[in-house]
Amino acid sequence: MKYLFYILLFFFSSVLFAISPYSAKVDSLLNIMTLDEKIGQMNQYTGSFLATGPLSDDTTIVAQIIAGRVGSMLNIIGTKNTRMMQEIAMKSRLKIPLIFGLDVVHGYKTTFPIPLGEAASFDIGLAEKSARVAATEAASAGTHWTFAPMIDVSRDARWGRVMEGGGEDTWLTTQIAKAKVKGYQGTNLKDKNTIMACAKHFIAYGAPIAGKDYNTVDISLQTLHNVYLPPFKAAANSGIGSFMNSFNELNGIPCTGNQYILRDLLKGNWGFNGFVVSDWGSVAEMVQHGFVNDKEDAAQAALLAGCDMDMESRSYTQHLKKLVETGKVSATLIDDAVKRILIKKIELGLFDNPFAYCDEELEKRTLLSPENRLEAREVAKKSIVLLKNSDNVLPISKTLKSILLVGPLMKSKEDMLGFWACEKDIASAVTPYEAILKNLPQSKVNYAEGYSLIGNQLINLKETVRKAKQSEVIVVAIGERWNETGEAKSKGNIIVPAEQQMLVTELAKTGKPIILLVMGGRPLIFNEAAQSASVILVTWWLGSEAGNAIFDVLVGNYNPSGRLPMTFPKYMGQLPIYYNYNNTGRPEQKDVSYSSKYIDIDSQPAYPFGFGLSYSTFEYSDLKLNHYFAHTDQTTTVTITVKNTGKVSGNEIVQLYIRDLVASITRPVKELKGIEKVFLQPGESKTVSFQLSPEELGFWGNDLTYKVEEGVFEIMAGGNPNQLLKSWLTLKNE
Repeated sequence: MKYLFYILLFFFSSVLFAISPYSAKVDSLLNIMTLDEKIGQMNQYTGSFLATGPLSDDTTIVAQIIAGRVGSMLNIIGTKNTRMMQEIAMKSRLKIPLIFGLDVVHGYKTTFPIPLGEAASFDIGLAEKSARVAATEAASAGTHWTFAPMIDVSRDARWGRVMEGGGEDTWLTTQIAKAKVKGYQGTNLKDKNTIMACAKHFIAYGAPIAGKDYNTVDISLQTLHNVYLPPFKAAANSGIGSFMNSFNELNGIPCTGNQYILRDLLKGNWGFNGFVVSDWGSVAEMVQHGFVNDKEDAAQAALLAGCDMDMESRSYTQHLKKLVETGKVSATLIDDAVKRILIKKIELGLFDNPFAYCDEELEKRTLLSPENRLEAREVAKKSIVLLKNSDNVLPISKTLKSILLVGPLMKSKEDMLGFWACEKDIASAVTPYEAILKNLPQSKVNYAEGYSLIGNQLINLKETVRKAKQSEVIVVAIGERWNETGEAKSKGNIIVPAEQQMLVTELAKTGKPIILLVMGGRPLIFNEAAQSASVILVTWWLGSEAGNAIFDVLVGNYNPSGRLPMTFPKYMGQLPIYYNYNNTGRPEQKDVSYSSKYIDIDSQPAYPFGFGLSYSTFEYSDLKLNHYFAHTDQTTTVTITVKNTGKVSGNEIVQLYIRDLVASITRPVKELKGIEKVFLQPGESKTVSFQLSPEELGFWGNDLTYKVEEGVFEIMAGGNPNQLLKSWLTLKNE
């Protein structure tokens, strides 16, 4: 009985794989593979070119590849190196090609905005477009497989990896997940402008206690299903080729050894037929979790759970053979894992031509091409969020007599690229200083360092103020450096350094307009600077074309349309803070003592999710439903009219939210269910339409069944999350 479950699972997996035209070919190969060679396909090592985790001192990797003991390599950079390693693999007995993986997170050589910044565009088409450019460049340089997209929902800005995902909202992250899969993988993995994608990190990695990276996650199953799983389900439904386990434990079980999420859910209920790779060393790290005794137990737990490939822990190569021979692990599970991996190698065309991705001339033509840089500039300018524009200081005139640029971030090329900039070319990055100096030839462009990047000490304050008094406009860059947010970069304090904010205050005393550029990879707190500045632009880390994109927005070449994908807190004590919270029995009331609030700080954020301004103004009217009473299985059409009431044309992001007022489990006070970007000329009006399907009105209950219940739903729409028009929809079962 011990293996009955796994035998049945393997049977149903075989039925699933039979759908693949490559199933018979792989079965034939499996029949002639030794157990060592099969386990080798489940083994992934890193190259020494780029370390994205703890390195080992293994000097036998080449010999292992020749012996057929390695199935994949990561961090092998460029066609020259991938060809060299693939040639070694072709010396093995069966000549099974290696698959090369790499963290192509927001571009390859041409760097796009960090994913959180790109999510601020609220433009799903851009997510697909940037992934396609990244795939084209990566494939031209010999990469077959990216460890992206990261689609962890993230509600705590202390967590360093918020920069790598789509923010705090499940619906938005789900749409991004689908777009990224399409962008990376296209319609055929054999196409040379596509690479295989990997949904990470499975699951709930973005919900660590206290915001500490790798920390424990403890959430209810209904929260898991309603908040964290939908983007991954969408990725699986979109045909993504691989999943990656997360480092964290979930409710007491490390995700790498969690049979419920891998065997039951992913490979069972969802029917996922790709393969699962561990995160770096996460198989062996289950020993540290206290879940297993040693690496042998870890290998057993991971394989039984459904982890097909071991990244860099060497647990599988060292222990799986013994586990099979002693009967602790069924050989059918080995075959299932290997079959999943080999099918993907065939789909990538590697069996047809192991060197298909090794064209050095194509690599030279593709990387950092002018076309790719134009795409990066487009995405970057649409990722900028305008939070404040007092007295319409922006856009500035292109005929300014003088402008002062302050802060070392104005000139720091590496900081423009941000964390997880894959094969970054620092010299090619355009800074705001370079872009403004080049594109405002009639203006006197002054520069003052203002503060130091290391230590944040003020530098020559009197001289900086003197230059400010001689300038018409002052642009100040504050925030984080590129390596302050990312993996292993959690923070206990996300307040912009006091010295940087003090500098803004002192410059504001000159009476000159202060334009604040807030750079970084996460929501930041900058209350003092916000009060002093005339203009606030959140510019994140925008990539190769950062400076040009910022210039486009400053002078009005592009009217900013970005929206915040994460709530910006006002105080550290508010964290974690997010818009789609559940109400309490005592919701906050300012004048009521016994209500849900703080006694020493405000409960409201500095800037809410979905917030962002424009150089124009927009007016909303006529929120309508095609029916106000409907059956629970009906789709409802929601329409709203938006008018540009300003003097300049621009894009407006129309947002649709719902609230299920009474349900069998309490529901969030607001949930995003639709976005639509519309371009309007001054005085122009358009009617925007949304479709609310039963799926979008339902939820997972505590019994883990999906349900759409009777009751009243509040329907909200508009461009500002704090000023939404409202209507009501009543659902009935009959």
